[in-house]
Amino acid sequence: MKKPFLFIVVWVFLFLLTPASCQSNNDKKETLRPVTLPDDQDPPVAFPFDSTLVIPFFAKNPELKKYQSDVRTLYRKHQYHYIWQDQKHITELGLLLYDKLQNISEEGVEAAFPYKDKLDQFFQHPNLLLASTEDAELLIASAYFFYMDNVYYGLDSKVITQTGWYLPRKKPSYVNYLDTLLKKPLLLHKDESAVFVQYYRLRELLKKYRQMDQKGTWLPIRLDAKVKAYHLGDSDTTIAQIRRHLFLTEDLLEDSQKEVYDAELAAGILNYKKRNGYALDSIILPKHIASMNIPLAQRIKTILVNMERCRWMSGSIRRTNEFIVINIPAYQLTYFIDGKKQLVSEVVVGKVMNKTVVFSADMKYIVFSPYWNVPNSILHKEILPEIAKNKNYLAQHNMEWHEQRVRQRPGTKNALGLVKFLFPNNNSIYLHDTPSKYLFKQEQRAFSHGCIRVAKPIELARLILRNDPNWTSEKIDRAMNRGIETWHPLKNKIPVYIGYFTTWVDSEGFSHFYNDVYQRDEPLASLLFKKEKQ
Repeated sequence: MKKPFLFIVVWVFLFLLTPASCQSNNDKKETLRPVTLPDDQDPPVAFPFDSTLVIPFFAKNPELKKYQSDVRTLYRKHQYHYIWQDQKHITELGLLLYDKLQNISEEGVEAAFPYKDKLDQFFQHPNLLLASTEDAELLIASAYFFYMDNVYYGLDSKVITQTGWYLPRKKPSYVNYLDTLLKKPLLLHKDESAVFVQYYRLRELLKKYRQMDQKGTWLPIRLDAKVKAYHLGDSDTTIAQIRRHLFLTEDLLEDSQKEVYDAELAAGILNYKKRNGYALDSIILPKHIASMNIPLAQRIKTILVNMERCRWMSGSIRRTNEFIVINIPAYQLTYFIDGKKQLVSEVVVGKVMNKTVVFSADMKYIVFSPYWNVPNSILHKEILPEIAKNKNYLAQHNMEWHEQRVRQRPGTKNALGLVKFLFPNNNSIYLHDTPSKYLFKQEQRAFSHGCIRVAKPIELARLILRNDPNWTSEKIDRAMNRGIETWHPLKNKIPVYIGYFTTWVDSEGFSHFYNDVYQRDEPLASLLFKKEKQ
């Protein structure tokens, strides 16, 4: 067999290059970069090791105790044969795993493998590896579960609920996932079926921002307190600084260094505002400059926090043909069909005192001309006090008592508008139309009692019912304006995901930063960085 021999030669070649990476701390370290082998590479020749060595190994390495059960399950599955070594040489996947651990900060993780020094010795000194094959094997296996735990899974589910995140997730079997990696090791670089695709986009953004940080090109913009706004045609040295910043953030293709606010800069300002949730006009206000002056270190922290949130999302979302995503800080709904955006709509979410909950459920019903059944909390806090002051309050607002509760009749002034979209859940949250259309023009749109108001309800209803011949556009319009509540159960349930991401990279590679409306980034950062120090 020539292929195993070829692999050994490749490994030895990599080892001979290793001394070049062992320079002083002031030099940037090079890391092992495994050579890509053909997809039809023969699997490693199986050879066994002593199963009684597993428990003593964890006794000698107590900081890895949490992985003992997974390691034992892994090797029982493989009949206690070596996985990471092929006839006492480390396999391609083992080399790749080591490389990823050496550069784990690129994954937005600062935690270090507890026995990194020992792991380094095995990879950098073959003689030591030959003398301690069992210890090396179990150490690499433990390092694998450490990597999966930190990079793929993140904080424990019991912890993340403290941050207001209730999207369900299950911890995958990384024992079984290893079977996939053994067949295709390079999936360890990127596997969108296992990790939410947004994670990889943020990983690239993190790399870009860290490079800017190293270059020191992110400079503050001088803000003259006397200037209330900049308009087209204005001239100031601050204009040139704004231009330089927009070039760094790729909102401008070049930096002309001009101090005059011209049409070219105006286009860049529109790009910046679109990415950061501002009203799309050409006026530059102090709040826009203050946003540009957010320190790069803070932006990097925001990226790290949202990479962690991506770990909590199931990679299987991409395998769903049709789903709806609402990102609370972006005040935006996006409807995906076959992986492509079919509808984007502004939304209004819960105000700080009535936060919209982060969770998911399947949309099952559309209700045309809905009644609004006033929640008891609103009834006691708002409606009853108004009735006490004005006995005609219910009639004036098209409301009535019904089964010991107050409800608002269908109509154009109904608080739910002309249609609502139900995905039954314990949080009593749903999507709906609204008569208060003016709110969608606001930059910050946290005004509701928790439910989500949609700016494009007609378009949403038509898209959901596009394949139902019984629901033409004309029939949908009639049902919405008929004034009689009509429930329609959906034939195909549509998953709805309500998430919380304060930064996002779209499919075209443009980054978006949003206001942390519920102030959740900093508490998560505290939990995250506390975990990394442990």
